[in-house]
Formats: sequence, structure tokens, C-alpha cells
Amino acid sequence: MQENLPSRGFRVRALSWLLLFLVISAAYLYTFPQPNIFYAGVVLLHAAAGVVTAILLVLALFRLLRNGNFLAGSGWLLVAAGAVLGIVLIKTGTARTEWKWLYLHIVVSLVGVGLLVAGKLGQRGWLASNAATAVLRTAICLVGLAGVGYGARYIRESWQTRSRVENPAMPPDNMNGEGDGPTGAFFPSSAQVYGKQKIPSKFFMESDSCKRCHEDIYNQWFSSAHHFSSFNNQWYRKSIEYMQDTVGTKPSKWCGGCHDPAVLYAGLMDTPIKQIVHRPESQAGLGCMMCHSIADVKSTMGQADFYLEYPKLHELAATQNPVARALHDFVIRLNPEPHRRVFLKPFMRAQTAEFCSTCHKVHLDVPVNNYRWFRGFNEYDNWQASGVSGQGARSFYYPPKPQQCADCHMPAESSKDAGNINGLVHSHRFPGANTAVPTANEDAAQLKLTEAFLKSGALTVDVFALSPAQAVLKTGAASQPELATTFAVGEEAETKITPSSQTGAEGEVAPVTAPLNLVQPALRRGDTVRVDVVVRTKKVGHFFPGGTVDAYDTWLELKGMDDKGQTIFWSGMVEDDGKGPVEKGAHFYRSLQIDAHGNPINKRNAWATRAVVYVRLIPPGAADTVHYRVSIPESAGGKITLHARLCYRKFSWYGTHEAFAGQPDPASPNSVAPDYDDRPTVFTASLSGVSAKQEKIPDLPIVVVAENEVTLPVIARSAPSPEPKIIVKKDEWQRWNDYGIGLFLQGDLKGAAAAFQKVTEADPNNPDGWVNIGRCAVQEGDMERARGVLEKALALSPNLARANYFYARVLRADGNYDGAAARLRIVLAQYPRDRVALNDLGRILFLQRNYADAVTTLQSVLAIDPEDLQAHYNLMLCYNGLGNEKLAKEHQVRYLRFKADESSQATTGPYRRLHPEDNNERQGVHEHVSVPLPTLAARPVASKPVASKAVKTAASIAGGSK
Repeated sequence: MQENLPSRGFRVRALSWLLLFLVISAAYLYTFPQPNIFYAGVVLLHAAAGVVTAILLVLALFRLLRNGNFLAGSGWLLVAAGAVLGIVLIKTGTARTEWKWLYLHIVVSLVGVGLLVAGKLGQRGWLASNAATAVLRTAICLVGLAGVGYGARYIRESWQTRSRVENPAMPPDNMNGEGDGPTGAFFPSSAQVYGKQKIPSKFFMESDSCKRCHEDIYNQWFSSAHHFSSFNNQWYRKSIEYMQDTVGTKPSKWCGGCHDPAVLYAGLMDTPIKQIVHRPESQAGLGCMMCHSIADVKSTMGQADFYLEYPKLHELAATQNPVARALHDFVIRLNPEPHRRVFLKPFMRAQTAEFCSTCHKVHLDVPVNNYRWFRGFNEYDNWQASGVSGQGARSFYYPPKPQQCADCHMPAESSKDAGNINGLVHSHRFPGANTAVPTANEDAAQLKLTEAFLKSGALTVDVFALSPAQAVLKTGAASQPELATTFAVGEEAETKITPSSQTGAEGEVAPVTAPLNLVQPALRRGDTVRVDVVVRTKKVGHFFPGGTVDAYDTWLELKGMDDKGQTIFWSGMVEDDGKGPVEKGAHFYRSLQIDAHGNPINKRNAWATRAVVYVRLIPPGAADTVHYRVSIPESAGGKITLHARLCYRKFSWYGTHEAFAGQPDPASPNSVAPDYDDRPTVFTASLSGVSAKQEKIPDLPIVVVAENEVTLPVIARSAPSPEPKIIVKKDEWQRWNDYGIGLFLQGDLKGAAAAFQKVTEADPNNPDGWVNIGRCAVQEGDMERARGVLEKALALSPNLARANYFYARVLRADGNYDGAAARLRIVLAQYPRDRVALNDLGRILFLQRNYADAVTTLQSVLAIDPEDLQAHYNLMLCYNGLGNEKLAKEHQVRYLRFKADESSQATTGPYRRLHPEDNNERQGVHEHVSVPLPTLAARPVASKPVASKAVKTAASIAGGSK
């Protein structure tokens, strides 16, 4: 062997040094991916050294094999194979689809180097006495390299655990503590940029640079609502123009943190947007860099509560220099890991909902509304507390497996883009419910996708039950103490339902006939009946509808027609032949808010909200039961078909007209302030330059999300009154359950319990029926009744979390705190992030004067939601018990910040007297009647006078109506 060494010459020495460099550089590149020039330089040097090594191996391999021993020869063969794979990878890149070849290249090369090292050590006499020691020596070298490889992978993957969304231990006591505070360039948005620097607008405007590698994703995004989030969206544009005219430019930054990155982060939003609305920055929307440059999400409190990072190599990526651009793309294709780490943080995949919460959850406070803290829309909290997330213990229904935002709103699509997984990418069309933007843009493909998404079975409608009409329900002053929010409060808070049953004269539940499609009851001419329609959320992970629910038209329509073609009932009619406003008495799903003078919030002027008249949304995995008072006319034919449709229009008729052509009536006094706007609106503004494909007011489509109908026979007035009839079948249990859920959520506890009783009759071995009867009994305070039915549920399923939760409520009412705590611990073992269960356990520990454990439990609530009202209240009490006045005071301040302004409901009184339809909708249990059909029959369809009349009526509602 010794005589062969000189013959290797320069090539062998060069190969040895090159191999050493390749091993060291590979260890660095694999272990410490970094988006900087030095790392990119090492990538290029590694590739160049690999090419040179491959060339030298071609020239020297035969001699090396001939003159070397077995270990050396095997090592050089494996190194040569690794070099071939490396050359292939230089051509193909190391995208995810090539990972198998990348790891084969790494393993083959490392084993080859290990054999060469073992051979070299043998030449120097280490463990070289016989074949057995040679095997041992080789094994030691390979195990050593394997250990180094494992350590490198551990360090590489540890990055995944460092970048997580975690809430602060204590939220700020006022909005000035959010983001950079009042002196910050982006305040009152909570958004921050590392180094408190501004970011050039062009950073957010160069999404086309991503198109070079992600063409399919770019094309999807181009049609999406994200792309049209800014002043290229007329509805949003008009709301900010109005906001800035009313309260100034600074409060509008509250919106800009999520909607207008190219404007806000470049420092342009101090300029009134009307002056720069047609500049490219204002038309950019949310580009790729907005979401993908979020480096840290500070909390789940929303409000753009994130840090943005301006990547140092961005200018190289977006350069127009073809050589520099080609070099950049080559380096990324060769080693995409640093690029992935910059633009795809672990929380974007592992904590999708927390990531999305940054912009899909908001609150207002003094710097925005000159009033106080107020919850705006909130998709995150109700998802987190529901069965859809897999974190809520008390849901009515659970999907087969937990789901996050992307499961519905970023479905997989076929693509060969870089970064695809098995030929699939997450759709960046973000299918949702925005039919307005594609309508205004005349984007037929995006509109078709959105309508298909809405009709995909996420909700169902069931014309379910019939009963004799009771006395006309009287609308009262139903108190709604939870309305410190413009959004609904669901399973994330302990339900507080005011019992308001629809009962008979003796307080008994009114008899029903159901299900209508199975029973086929007769309708008697001259009778008045109550028809119950059930709307169920099936594949919705948040409240329905979601988003800015003060702006939509979402309603349930019920239309009755006989076999003569006569319309005998119609609730939810749309004026102007289906193109105008929805009739006021329809059953709406929305948030109705008013300003300080009682004017409805209908210009996206959330900052002026001072009270909420009502919020009606359907929680995920729940239902709403809607009541209609239907009179059967003497002239009715032999059959009547009741057709129910759940209808959706992205923006209300008024909202669209106001956004495109609305302006204050110039003939009226200029009576406007930050908290009210008394000016009537007229739709006479110029359409020149509106942010739409054409300069006209678009006619937004009404999408039928779900529908159902039944046809029932009609009998003579002289016939005997039809007797109530019920059919209970095992495979129909969910229909009865849905019916009961809807009654329960509106406060008809006796009616709900009766419906849930039918679930137990349909399937006595299904614990859900017993649990839900227990819910009703607990809510009514009938703990003995609750105890009996919940024990039946627990006998069927001892560890069922929702049964144990409500049984804990029974035990707590008994004063059995130990037993209640034990049941809650069973719940929390399965659902450790259920905030209501945690709050209940913390409260019990407080009542037991176990303050320290109570504090620990309640702090875990704040780790999930730092704004949880109950947790702050109970922590205040616990710290008072511990004698810690400082912390007690801190939680008291936050409790008072997040607590409702109960006096605000007085503002709704005058409005409700003037708007009886809205006052009716405010009631938990209420009925809807038909529009005046004789008037309808006499009305000319789609005529000009009707349209103008509708405009005038809507305008009078906008302001000055008192």
C-alpha cells in the first residue's frame, strides 16, 4: 500500500481536500439553513466543489480502485455514486419532490466518506490487526458519522419548535399598550416591523416575482379576495374614505394593518386615501409578501398582532437584472430550505388557525372609536371552543377529525409548482363567501368557485315541524347583557340563555307534528299554524355567517304556493324582482348595531357602534329553529308546497349602493360626529373611477346556500282539526336533535327538552339525547332532573366529556366541590384547552379557598385567550384571597376593560320602537309572518317606480330617521 501513495499524485490530494470541504460545507448547509449571502455562497461553492470532484473522480477512479484496498475502493465507488447524484440534483434542484434523491445523495456520500476514513485509519495502524478489527473500525466510523448526522438533523428540526404562537401572560390594560403604541407609525394597528422600520411599498407589490416558481399559486391568488382586500375593492375603499372623512386618517390604520400593506407599512396612510387611491400601492391588495413575511405572531388577540420582517435578499429575488435573477433562482432551486424558512414559518402549517387569527379577529378601543373596548368580528374564538377544532368539550357535534382554517379555505389543488406535495398545493383562491369582488371584477371562474363553495353542503335546511298557532307572541324588552360584542358569543363562554318557551296555556309544550315529509299532515282552510324550519351548520368551523356580519344579507326565506300557482305565504321576499332590498320582516343572520343617535351601522362604520340591537348567528355544529305563522286561506288549492331557502348576498342592497353611489344628502344639515351620522344618504354620487370592471353599481348574486320543501294536502274548513302526529325513527335522530338545538339556543328550554326526548326514543343507547336534556335542565336550574338524565348518559358512556361537564354543574350546585372538580378533570384530560371547563374548575378551586391552584388553572385560560372575561374576574378574586393587591388590581383593570357597557342597551329602546321588525328579531323566540300578499300581487314587477321607492326607503333608514 505504501508504494501506491506517491502514485496518486495531485489528483488524489485534491480529491482529499475537496472531500473534506464537501463534508464540512454539507454539515453547515444541512444543519444551519440561513437566508443570507454567506449561506448562498457556500451553496454555490458546495455545488462547484462537487462538480470538480466528479471530474477528478472520472480521471482518477480507475487508478484508485486498482491501487486501493477493499475499504478504500468501496468508499471511492460510493463517493462517485454520490457525485453522480449530486450532479443530477444540480440539474433538478432539491425541492420536496426530489428529497428522496437528496437524502440518498447525503447517505451514499457519507457512507463512502466513512469507509475512506476507516481505510485511512487502518493504514495508520488503528484497529488494523485482523479482519474483525477492521469491521469494528469501520462500524465505529459509520456510527460516528451517523451520530453526527442525527445531531445535525436534531438542530435543523429544532427550528420547528421555536417558532410558535404563544399568548402573553397578561394582555395590555388599554389599546395604547398594543403594537408600537400611540407614537408608532402603524398604530392603532397592533402590527410591528422588526427594527421599527418602514417597508418599501414595492416589497408588497412584486408578487409576480413569485410566479416564476409558483405560477399556479400566483394565478389562484390573482383572483382571490386577498388580492382585492385594499382600495381595489370598492366596498372597502368607500368605507375607509368615509372613515377618514369622519374621524381622520390615524384611526384608519386600524384597518390598514391587514388590508393595505403597501400603503400602511410604507408610511403612506397618513395621506387621505382619496388623494392616492389610484396609485399602484393602493391597488396592490394583500400580496404574497404580506402573509409570508409575518415572522412572529404575538398572540391570538388579532388586530394584526404580528411582527413583519423585511427579508434582506428580497431585492435580489425581485430584481429585473436577468443574471442576478437567474442566479437567485438557481440558488433557491438548489437549496430551497432558507427560502422556505423565511416564507413558510412552522406556525403557518402547525397553527394555521392561530396564524389566521391575526387578521380574522378584531377589537375596537378608544384610539379607534373614542368610546371603549368592543369586540368586532371574531372567527378564531368560536372555532377554538367548538368541536370542529377538537378543543371544545361541550359541542353538540364533532367532525371525524379536528379541522383548521386551511382544511376548508385552502383545499388541495393539482399543481406542479415548486413546493407541491405529491402533485398538490393548497389553493390560494381562498374559497369563501365573497361573491361581491368577482362580480365587480367580472371574474366568472372565481364567482363559480365561490358559489360552489357556498352550496357544498356546509349547511342544511329542513322544513321540519308544524303546530297549531298559539297566541301572537308579544315582543318585550329582552335583555342581552352579553352584547359587549358586535359578534356572537358561543361555546367560548358559559352559555347564558334566558328561558322563553313557546308553551300552551297551562305552560305545557305546544304539540307538534313532525317530521313533515314523513307525516304529511293536512292543512285545514281557515286555520293558522306555526311552521318550524331548522337551519343546521354541518361543515362550518365558525359562526355562520362569518366575517363582518353587519354588512351582509343572509336570511331564511319561506314561500308557500298552492297547486293553483297562488302564493299563500312569503317571508323573506326580495324587492324589485329579486334585485332590491330584502323585506324587513325576514329572519336575518347578522349583527344589527346602532350609533349614539340610534342610526343603524350600515356604512361599515364600526367605530361609531354604541349598542347592539341583536346578533343572530349559528354556531359551528349547531342549529337554528325558525318559526313562521302561516294562515291557510279559504281560496287555497288542494296542496300547498312550503319551500325554504337559506339565501346569501355578500353585501346588503343598501351596502352596495352606498359603496358605489352613496353620499350625504347635500340638502340636509351636516350633522355628523365620530359617534353618529344623522345625515340621510342619497345614491347620486358619480360612478367615475370606482374600483370595479365597469362604472356601474353591480347586481350582486343571491346564492341559495341550502333549500328544502314539503308538499302538504289541504282539507276543508269543515273537516275535523288534524291531530298532532310524530314519527320517531332511529335514522332520523339528528333531525330531532337539530330541532332541539335550535329551540335550546333561543331559550325555548321546554320545547328543546321535548325534542331531545324524541332523540332518546329514537335511540335509547345514544347518550346525546340524555346529555342534551341535561343541558336544558341545568339551564332551567332543575338539577334533580339533570342528575337523572346525565346519569343515564354516563352509564352509556362514562368518559363522555360533555356528560361529565354538565354533571359537574349538578354536583357544584349541590355544594359537592370535590366531586365537581373530579368530573371537570375527566373533561380536561380529554380537552385540556376547553376554556369554560377550565374557568369552572378555577372557580371551584376558588370556592374551596385553594387560591394557588385556582390561579394556576385560570392562568391556563389566559394562555388560550388573554381577553377571557371570566378568567380575569376570578383571578382578581383569587389574588385578593392571597393578599396580592397588585395582581388583583391588574386583573380588575382588565376585567373592567373587557366587560360589557350594560348601560348601552338603553340606546336601543327608541330604535326598537321605530323598527318593530328588528325588535321582533331581537327576541329569543319569535315568529315571522308573510309580506302583504294582496299588495304584492298588485305591485308591478321590476318597475322603475318600485326601485326608486326602495332607494328612498333605504336612504331614509340610513340617517335622520328619528
